[in-house]
Amino acid sequence: MMKSLQNTAQQLRRLVIRMTTEAGSGHPTSCLSCAEIVAALFFHEMRWDPSDPKARNVDTFILSKGHAAPILWAALWEAKAIHEDPLSLRKLDSSLEGHPTPNNPWVKVATGSLGQGLAAANGIALANRLDGIDARIYCLLGDGECSEGSVWEAAQFASLNHLSNLVAIVDVNALAQSGPAPYQHDIEVFSRRFQSFGWETITIDGHDLGAILSALEQAKKTGPTAIIAKTEKGKGVSFLEGKEGWHGKPLSQEEMEKALAELGEDQAVAPLEPRRVGHYTPPPQQKKPTPALAVDYALGDQAATRDGFGNALKKLGELLPELVVLDGDVKNSTRTEYFAEAYPDRFFESYIAEQNMAGTALGLAAYGKIACATSFACFLSRAYDFIRMAGHSRPSHLIFCGSHAGVSIGKDGPSQMGLEDLAMFRAVSGSTILYPCDGVSAERLTQQVTKAQGIVYIRTTRGKTPVIYANDEEFPVGGSKTLCASKEDKFTIIAAGITVHEALAAYEELKSKEILVRIIDAYSIKPLDQETLAKAAHETQGIITVEDHWIDGGLGDAVAATVSALAPVHRLAITAEPRSGKPEELLERYGISQQAITRKILELMD
Repeated sequence: MMKSLQNTAQQLRRLVIRMTTEAGSGHPTSCLSCAEIVAALFFHEMRWDPSDPKARNVDTFILSKGHAAPILWAALWEAKAIHEDPLSLRKLDSSLEGHPTPNNPWVKVATGSLGQGLAAANGIALANRLDGIDARIYCLLGDGECSEGSVWEAAQFASLNHLSNLVAIVDVNALAQSGPAPYQHDIEVFSRRFQSFGWETITIDGHDLGAILSALEQAKKTGPTAIIAKTEKGKGVSFLEGKEGWHGKPLSQEEMEKALAELGEDQAVAPLEPRRVGHYTPPPQQKKPTPALAVDYALGDQAATRDGFGNALKKLGELLPELVVLDGDVKNSTRTEYFAEAYPDRFFESYIAEQNMAGTALGLAAYGKIACATSFACFLSRAYDFIRMAGHSRPSHLIFCGSHAGVSIGKDGPSQMGLEDLAMFRAVSGSTILYPCDGVSAERLTQQVTKAQGIVYIRTTRGKTPVIYANDEEFPVGGSKTLCASKEDKFTIIAAGITVHEALAAYEELKSKEILVRIIDAYSIKPLDQETLAKAAHETQGIITVEDHWIDGGLGDAVAATVSALAPVHRLAITAEPRSGKPEELLERYGISQQAITRKILELMD
């Protein structure tokens, strides 16, 4: 067996070198250092079925050091799990991309932005636990990426949640892109760090297959476990091994021939039998649509949209057993505490570690859960790289909720005022953005986010606002609500969330001056209701957008991109550094209040 696995490792090295030389790019030396580890996992340790990339009751491999993608493709090719020519690496229409993405069916989460794989592995481990699948998750990291704080956020979460089926393997090859890695071959540093977060650790020679297999066997008995493997970058090729200056550099044709000669002739890989982890029956597909939530508000009631969000989550928890919620230590503010109290097994406290929260939510979503991650809108910016990469992972349902958005939060000051979040999520490909303005729309739109595909963002408000919608009002994604309209409207005011109420107040004041304006609640910011906005642009003299967000990247920019060719678009938004103050003071000072809207209309009328 040992000889067969060593031959397999050498065969993976040979194929990696051929692939990267053919592609003219890639990271061959980062692959060569982990060849024995990958061979031991795919051809001995992991329980998986090369014929079924969608199987759930199997062990999972996450390549956190995503630049080593060629060795993943090589292992899948040699296991006959893929049939694309491995020499198509990095070619335009090949799924064998430079870093792993779900364009290849064996990849569940996109990796390559370093420091993200372990958080996703956490989510997969939780999904398996919820579904009663006793499978293991193996996450291969590089030593360089362990400089990312997100790795340690994930390590803390795994320990606190007793993810005993999680195995992290750190490939300590001592060389980063531009020089030596911080601790080079001092593997005890990594061991102590994982231990300090509550992990079991095993230190090994990462090229000794006996040691690798022994460590993998030991990892079954404890957990979470980190295997710290001392390796050589470029292992197996004398002019590459342990040498600087080769990161991300393919070999020339001449160098490839020299390297292949050192690695020896092609060898048969170790035999591989498909294996599963017990029997797993997928939950039945829901045949009937989820019934509409029962909503009970009276017109004029004061209700915060964050309360409506929390109420709806709790109701949806009963209707959607696949719904899971994560929060970043603000559940009593975001109102996810309502769900946590009702469904503690499906609520995961992430504490003040938003990167891991986002990555764990992605792992859950990738394995069939409707995952909802919540925090203050401002703190989601800390997790933006995870959100960006989640976009590349194309999950079926991944929800983010940002509460306490904008200057309307009041006295906490600018560090707590999410003013960038709409721009952030608008930039994520295929995202959906919803922004309720009252209790009814908050509950209805919360149900919508659980139905929408891909990444969905819902923005909620701290303070209470009047209920303006009837309980049976519907809020389809891509829609809007025209709240005031007539044939005599001079201008159209487009608002969302808190500014809807400022716009309505401005309407009454302008009406008293015999000036009529149209009011549209653009609760669906992405996608916008283009038809309604275009009609308003044709029928009125201009558009005024009002938003509690920086002027760049939010509602105003979205509307301008849609209708600026049809009518002038004037944007009222935050343009100066906010201060602490009362909400009404801040709305006025920063030009998005009832009075500011009225002044703008009167200015345009002159």
